[in-house]
Amino acid sequence: MDLDKALGFLRTHHRAVLLTRHPDDRPQLSPVTAGVQDGRVVVSTRETAVKVRNARRDPRVSLCVFTDAFFGEWIQVDGTAEFVGLPDAMDLLIRYYRDISGEHPDWDDYRAAMVRDRRVVMLITPTRVGPDHHG
Repeated sequence: MDLDKALGFLRTHHRAVLLTRHPDDRPQLSPVTAGVQDGRVVVSTRETAVKVRNARRDPRVSLCVFTDAFFGEWIQVDGTAEFVGLPDAMDLLIRYYRDISGEHPDWDDYRAAMVRDRRVVMLITPTRVGPDHHG
């Protein structure tokens, strides 16, 4: 699978499971909502989340992205994570919301919630996408 096809799938299918690694290399899996911005996968999460701590220590991450129906098409994206925190993340968070859910009924309330929740943006630069073969 090529990167453009994978990112196209992600632009319309946002449900995913994110894999990060604990310090002892055990996998840590988190359900997330993922989008695409400027050729990278974007995820909104809390600064205090285990997945953030794990990916800051070891930025190698993987996503399994699937349709709302769960069964059927899916993709895997492996990549390298980096983070943008507030206040720099606010415009990215607003774009993330718009791309996935449309317009928010109260942007001031949304901004306040992002600050209250200590939100950060995880940006994942894809290094590999698949599947390339189905069994």
